[in-house]
Amino acid sequence: MCIYLIIGVILFGLTHLYPAVSVNHRRAVIRKIGVGPYKGIYSLFILFSLFMIVYGWRTSPSVEMYSPPEWGPFATQILMYPVLFLFISASIGGNIKQIIRHPQLSSITLWGLAHLLANGESRAIVLFGTFAIWSLTQISLTNRRDGAWQKPEELPLAHDIKAGVIALVVYIALLYGHSYFTDISLI
Repeated sequence: MCIYLIIGVILFGLTHLYPAVSVNHRRAVIRKIGVGPYKGIYSLFILFSLFMIVYGWRTSPSVEMYSPPEWGPFATQILMYPVLFLFISASIGGNIKQIIRHPQLSSITLWGLAHLLANGESRAIVLFGTFAIWSLTQISLTNRRDGAWQKPEELPLAHDIKAGVIALVVYIALLYGHSYFTDISLI
């Protein structure tokens, strides 16, 4: 197992957990250095962790840990549209937030679990399994930090349609472009 993948996943998770776990420390850091520098440093940590994840994935040996079910890759492809819809709806706004408190984090959980249906190798377990666990942990910690769920106001249906169309375009692009960034062809 490549240590770079493990370091990248851990760094990504800890950097994202920091605002939910260390609320007072984060405020103190922002007071001391300012919002702009804080966001810059935070972004550098995220970018570095993503670099480590990609580099670690590409340099890790592929060791088969379990055999995914035959229907696993097909299920993964089907589940990716809801993953993208949830993720995009969280970003651009949509009524999904009336049903799911954390659609973006929920999409990451679903993304991780869906990919484990198609990938039984060690690096996939590290990457997708850790992201699924991290997102569930982040949901729990964020709920504890933020208290009771205050559902947002209902938005016009156009927001949901826009999210659905964007998700479809991204889905098609990922379907055709997956091999370029993962070396795994889907079509």
